[in-house]
Amino acid sequence: MFGTRICRYNTHGRNNRRDRVLHVALWEPEIPPNTGNIARLCAATGTRLHLIGRLGFRLDDRSLRRAGLDYWPAVDVVRHVTFEDFERVLGEPPPRIWCVETPNDKLYTRADFVDGDCLLFGSESSGLPPSVRERFAERLIGIPMPTGAVRSLNLATAVGIVLYDALRRLHGW
Repeated sequence: MFGTRICRYNTHGRNNRRDRVLHVALWEPEIPPNTGNIARLCAATGTRLHLIGRLGFRLDDRSLRRAGLDYWPAVDVVRHVTFEDFERVLGEPPPRIWCVETPNDKLYTRADFVDGDCLLFGSESSGLPPSVRERFAERLIGIPMPTGAVRSLNLATAVGIVLYDALRRLHGW
């Protein structure tokens, strides 16, 4: 079986990719509170959360649960052992995958998001693997950091920025 569903929330009838507004995928997330906060964002927006590869924590980790508060039953989250499993679960035809990485010359504000797209974020310490960045080079986007004072933003912050802006543009929020 590809993709293990951890929690499922279906009161809005969004069972499959075609009904889903957006997907958020995390490649090998390492910090439980980041993933918990992202899960809460996904619960608030009806976005499916995909956890891919080796996780830096156990899914029953106390800090992960605490960061997600009591919203975990409202999160549609699927665990994937490999990137290939993740792609299989997304289905055919696959949605467009936008890789959010820093630094990057193409800004997320210039991406032409459509319903069903997937926003893929790399791990906190190493980002996305080179093979993924190369494969999706035409959809590699970043968040501007004009001062240059930091190397990257917090993962949960980055997800919040891109996800909410994409939803605002898609649905006129």
